[in-house]
Amino acid sequence: MTPPFKTHSSLTSSHGFFGRQGGVSQGIYESLNAGERSEDSPMDVAENRKRISDALQADHLVSLHQIHSDQVEIISEPPSSPLKADGLVTTTKGIALSVLSADCGPVLFEDAEAGVIGACHAGWRGALGGIVESTVAAMCEAGASPANMSAVLGACISQPNYEVGDAFKSEFMDIDETFERFFKDSAKDIPHFDLPGFILSRLRASGIESCAWLGDCTYGQAEDYFSYRRNTHEGVKGYGRNLSVIIRR
Repeated sequence: MTPPFKTHSSLTSSHGFFGRQGGVSQGIYESLNAGERSEDSPMDVAENRKRISDALQADHLVSLHQIHSDQVEIISEPPSSPLKADGLVTTTKGIALSVLSADCGPVLFEDAEAGVIGACHAGWRGALGGIVESTVAAMCEAGASPANMSAVLGACISQPNYEVGDAFKSEFMDIDETFERFFKDSAKDIPHFDLPGFILSRLRASGIESCAWLGDCTYGQAEDYFSYRRNTHEGVKGYGRNLSVIIRR
C-alpha cells in the first residue's frame, strides 16, 4: 500500500509530507509512525518507513537523531547510523533526506539550479537557535544560493493550539523585542505562539523569497497527523512521528 502524502508546487524535486495514514502500526501509533526512537514495534516502524521510501522511489531514506539544535550535516552518502543533528543537506542523487515531527516544523529546501536539497527540523527552540539559518548556510556551502532556493514548511502546530507561558515568550523577547508579533493573547490573556509564522520569517530573513507553509495543523487534525501536545493533553503516553522527505533525482 502506498501511503498518502502531500506535495507543494514550490518544490520541483521529488518530495512528500507524510502524516499518519497508510501504515501498519497499532494503538497510539496508528498507523504510519516513522519514529525509530518511539516505543512502537520496530518491525512496524521499518515497514512504515519502507512504504514511505517506496512511495518516492528512494534509494536510501536518511533520518536524524534530532536534538533541537542548530546542527546541520552535509552528506554525500548514507551514514551508517543516525547523525545527531537537526538539518541535512546533500547534492547526491538518490538520497532521500527526511525529518521527523510531531508538532515541530519540518522544512524542505531545494536549489534546483545548483542541484542542492536540504531538510530541517524546526521546533521553537531550534528555530530560535538558528536551525533555519544553519541549513541555508550549509546549502550555500554545497553550492546553493538563497536567491534560487525554495522552501516549504510542512504540517506543524498552529497558533490557536499553541498556548505557551510568559517565560516562553520572554525567551524570544530577550533576543528581539519585535518577536512580540508572533504572540497573540487569548481571552484569558495567555500567549499563543505562531510557530509557522516565525519559521517563515526566518526563511525570508535568510534570503529565501519562495517559501510557504502547507497550512496543516498537527494538533488540530487528529485523523491526519501525529501530535505530541495533543497526546499529552489527552493523557496519552507516547506519540507517533510524521515524516517529511525530499530527494534529488
